[in-house]
This record gives sequence, C-alpha cells and structure tokens, in this order.
Amino acid sequence: MEPFVRRQGNKPDEPGVLELAGWMAGTPGLAAGFTTRIGGVSQGCFDSLNCALHVHDAEEDVIANRRRVAGVAGIPFENWVCGEQVHGNRVHAVTEEDRGRGWFGRATAIQDADALVTDAEGVMLASFYADCVPLIFLDPVKRVVAVAHAGWKGTVTRIGPETVHMMQKRYLSSIEHIRAAIGPSIGPCCYEVDNRVLEQVRAVWNEEEGEEERAVIRSSRPGHAWLDLRELNRQLLKQAGILPTNIECTNLCTGCDTGMFFSHRKEGGATGRMMSFIGWKKG
Repeated sequence: MEPFVRRQGNKPDEPGVLELAGWMAGTPGLAAGFTTRIGGVSQGCFDSLNCALHVHDAEEDVIANRRRVAGVAGIPFENWVCGEQVHGNRVHAVTEEDRGRGWFGRATAIQDADALVTDAEGVMLASFYADCVPLIFLDPVKRVVAVAHAGWKGTVTRIGPETVHMMQKRYLSSIEHIRAAIGPSIGPCCYEVDNRVLEQVRAVWNEEEGEEERAVIRSSRPGHAWLDLRELNRQLLKQAGILPTNIECTNLCTGCDTGMFFSHRKEGGATGRMMSFIGWKKG
C-alpha cells in the first residue's frame, strides 16, 4: 500500500501535499508528508510549488509557497527549520533555538546538513528534493523525528544509518521503535548511472553479488546500469537495524510523473524542489 496519500483539500489554492496518513492516524499531534509541484505561485520552470531558495526562483514566491504548506501542515510558519544540503552525511540535532533557521533566507540555514533530527515539540523539519531520495524517520515512543536527503553520494556514505545512529545516541531511541518512510524519488525505471557510481554503490555492501544487489542494480548498456536508489536505502536501513516491517517505501517516481513532481534529471536541471517535512504540533 502506498504510504504517501494525497491530502484532500477544500480550497482552490491549497498546495498539493502527500501525507504519511498511516503515521499521522496512529500518532496524535504528528504532521508528516511530502509536497508535489502543484498548488503554488512560482512561474516558468519552477511552476508552481517550488519550496527551495537555492534554485534561483523568486524569493518572495518561494516564501509564499512555504507559507501555503505550513498552513496545511498546522505548525506555525516561524517554527520551520531547514539546512544547506551538500550531498553529504552530516546529521544536525535541532533544538528549539534553531526554529526559523533557513526558512526566511539561506544565510541562516544550518550549514552542511543533509539530515535533521529533533525531539523538540512544535518544531518542523524540512528538506528539499528533485529526484534524490527523501528519508523520513519517527520514534513514536521517544517522540523523535528526522528527515534526511539521500542522493547517491549521501546514500553511499550512509546518511540513512547515520541518522538512525543519531536518534539512538542522542535521544536514546530503541531500534525496534524507529520507523522509516522512503518518499517519492527517481525510480529504477528512470535512473541510469555509470561505472563510477556503481563502484561506490557496490562498495557499500562489500560482498559478492547476491539477491539484494540484483534488486538494486540492473544492467543496461555497457558501462551503465539502472539503479534503484530507494531499494539501496531500504537495504542500508535494514543493515542499521530497523525492522523490515517498520520501513515503508513509495512507488511514486519523480522521473515518470513530471506533472506531479519536479525532476532534475528529466527536466535538464532547470526545475524546482519538493519538500519533505515532519514535526510535532504543540498540544
């Protein structure tokens, strides 16, 4: 079953948001989901719900789009937090003092942070994507949440497991309680990579080719293969100890549906960004 469910809005200008409906139904006070490209004010190649400032969209349009998403998510606009993503594996522990960082302008963003984690109530974590894999985490017992941006570089440097380790080390999350959702991203149908990338992907397992690797890599033309980056992240999260039954994965491909999603690869790099988000509403 698809974990990311389209929010049924009742306003004509409401942004297109896919909610982690199962998580939210079972966890009172949680807001979690992923935006589409629909329902914003941005123009041209950023049409229309671009949520990122770093792609040279008009800043006032991005802020307006972010306000729309904050409105449906139900957490005050000034409490959102985002980082300056660099395709790395650094995890930043967000505190209440970080509220608003990066949200009104890039200068205040948390630097070199591709993953954010917090247990602060009323703080919303956000991260941006246009083909890379969104990883969203929840520990409903310790009330810890996290987002991670997993491009192929972040994936092979284990940003997913690094986020899990931060949840365990700083917040004392038990591995059996941690849940993960793998969101809309480019699928193996659309993501062909060369041997330079494949060598680093194979080094992640450090083992002979087997069933798990064949699920991730499928040969195409000489020196290239189709890569299932979502499945690779799922396998790495299993290696980190998350129970397979606690990992949910989308079937939505950003490359296949550029009417719904921005795709850096399919749109030649000139495009906007979707946003993952998760946080606790204040009671």
